[in-house]
Amino acid sequence: MKTDLTDTTASKINKALVQARRAIGTPAVGMVLTLVIVTDEENAYDALKAAGDASHEHPSRTLVVIKRVSRSPRDRTQSRLDAEVRVGADAGTGETVILRLHGEVVDHAQSVVLPLLLPDAPVVVWWPVNAPLDPAKDPLGALAQRRVTDTYACEKPVEELAARADAYTPGDTDLSWTRITPWRSMLAAALDQIACEVQGVEVEGEEFNPSCELLAMWLADRLDVPVKRSHSSGPGLTAVRMDTDCGPIVLDRADGSLATLSIQGQPKRAVALKRRDTAELIAEELRRLDPDDTYASALRYGVARLKSSGRTDAPAKGEREAVPAPVGSAAKAPASRATAQAPVKKAAAK
Repeated sequence: MKTDLTDTTASKINKALVQARRAIGTPAVGMVLTLVIVTDEENAYDALKAAGDASHEHPSRTLVVIKRVSRSPRDRTQSRLDAEVRVGADAGTGETVILRLHGEVVDHAQSVVLPLLLPDAPVVVWWPVNAPLDPAKDPLGALAQRRVTDTYACEKPVEELAARADAYTPGDTDLSWTRITPWRSMLAAALDQIACEVQGVEVEGEEFNPSCELLAMWLADRLDVPVKRSHSSGPGLTAVRMDTDCGPIVLDRADGSLATLSIQGQPKRAVALKRRDTAELIAEELRRLDPDDTYASALRYGVARLKSSGRTDAPAKGEREAVPAPVGSAAKAPASRATAQAPVKKAAAK
């Protein structure tokens, strides 16, 4: 069921939601959180589709904030709010409100969103594109317990990582980090199978892919060894090679779908390691709403220190300065949390 509201207010939108739920026979609100998507008209469809798919796992009220650009000076001084309310089959398993802001109200989006938040439910804000440099200080980001960005959508993603590290606030996360969860779990499981010491690591992937940098920083931070970052034609991450005193460990994925895990003295194994779509990434992020300390620790390690650690004249293990960052579980998914802590144990055992 869809309801279009032109030049409306937040109170009228709330009334439309109640009437729509009664019309389809579900007057109760069964949502577990509020997902606020801040995007532009160009990316609104893809973001809304991903949120709709993720709502099958996390029923939520989705508020899509689209800031429209006014063409004339007179239009920029006039405020107008248009809304589209979707309930039932048109909104997946949740409720969707598309908010189009015109004029001066563009600079006060939080005043429109605040009355539409579900009471006593967590709030997640997601910027598919054009995320602020400091999400926690953004007026909409200040309303949320969890703030999701995507440096892969930035023009200079690697430089963006440095800005994210400087402005990090507990609750911040990035889909570039979410993309490497299967890689981190697989590498941790591989190290857990053998008793050896890692001496060096090489991470291979696309040049301007922030997920490659984050994986390299995570390995350097956890294992306390030099990590070399090498480039390939992709897609995405293509290989991780770890030199150990028991022989090399290689996780190679050349086609973006199927990877091969090679451990010295063991037969090669094929591993499903496909590139996941945005809906799967958002669904994973919504599974946990507490601060991700592992992401914070890897992010604060820094791209500059990563480049320094990968040089041949890098300092010996144990000589680099300590990072004042919290240490948490190494993987996000609860099912793989115990396994993903293996790199921490290897580093501590040295």
